Amino acid sequence: MDYSEDTFFKKLAPTSPHPFLISVERAEGVYLYSATGKRYIDMISGIAVSNVGHRHPKIVKAIKDQVDKYLHVMVYGEYIQSPSNLLAEKLTSLLPPNLNCCYFVNSGTEANEAALKLAKRVTGRTEMIACRKSYHGSTHGSLSISGNEVKKRAFRPLLPDVNFIDFNNPGDLDQITERTACVIMETIQGDAGVRIPSKEYLQAVRKKCTATGTLLIFDEIQCGMGRTGKLFAFEHFDVVPDILTLAKSFGGGLPIGSFISSFENMQTLASKPMLGHITTFGGNPVCCASALAVLEIIEEENLLTTVEAKGKLIEDLLRHSKVKEVRRFGLLFAFDFDSEERVNRIVQYAKEHGVICYWFLSHPNSFRIAPPLTITEAEIREACAIILQAIDNS
Repeated sequence: MDYSEDTFFKKLAPTSPHPFLISVERAEGVYLYSATGKRYIDMISGIAVSNVGHRHPKIVKAIKDQVDKYLHVMVYGEYIQSPSNLLAEKLTSLLPPNLNCCYFVNSGTEANEAALKLAKRVTGRTEMIACRKSYHGSTHGSLSISGNEVKKRAFRPLLPDVNFIDFNNPGDLDQITERTACVIMETIQGDAGVRIPSKEYLQAVRKKCTATGTLLIFDEIQCGMGRTGKLFAFEHFDVVPDILTLAKSFGGGLPIGSFISSFENMQTLASKPMLGHITTFGGNPVCCASALAVLEIIEEENLLTTVEAKGKLIEDLLRHSKVKEVRRFGLLFAFDFDSEERVNRIVQYAKEHGVICYWFLSHPNSFRIAPPLTITEAEIREACAIILQAIDNS
């Protein structure tokens, strides 16, 4: 075992000057265990990845069973493989009829990149409209449609013909016209600090896109897979997108994403030019087996039925005079405080006392909680007691 901080800092590229620096030995359920044996309650699910907990037995079995058969055998789209077939059948059975064709990729940002390409290919248009304060990934295309200029400035020039509107502001929808290829938005904005649109707003977006022939893309990379109490967040709003993107918790801990649209739309990627979108590792059989197990776990364990009650319990337990505002949808939380420094103190105190919490990249004075959907009431109460102590001592 190598838990050397020297290796970590010198041989692995950094993402920030201040990494979290927990040396992880193992993980199980809602818990992480460090190399020294310290136990942590993971209240952020590895940033919205471990919705069914760490190393769920059914996921571990699905992975092991597939590993015993084969790993990668060919690039996406060439061989018939049972894991991707089974996953596509299951996923499309849970979606509206127009979302009936899947393309499995490796990550959320790749799913969004491909969704943009698909929209331009289907419509023959170039303009893309996204929302201010949004986050869709860190590759060039996804960064282009993300709304945090601080994160983008050093990497310009980015994609051209991208325009921005304010999320949940119907007055901006006139910017969607017959030259717009797509509108892409998180159904619920995550990194902006859990920004929840009205049903009327999303329905107005859908109506405007339909009227102008614009494709509507919902990015549910963070808010999908049961996080809100429904399998897909758009189900709360009686609105259906033309393209849906998934990742993070979709794989149960393994890297997989997907963009899903209609059969007719997806056929455009196969010709003029052929291989209009291609990926070597997309549809990896081990990742697909794991993702199928995630869908089955959510269904078989009735996880969606407990999300709202667990979310309400956390909200009730974490009432505190220092909290300026709480925004919650299911088990996705943002707690606003008066400063980024206070949030950092709360996060560090919680970490020292065995609870992992975090902040939001684009809204650092908000405190993030998004525990596994499998968390128990006892685990919630234990974690929230420590978080309250952290707030008291901030």
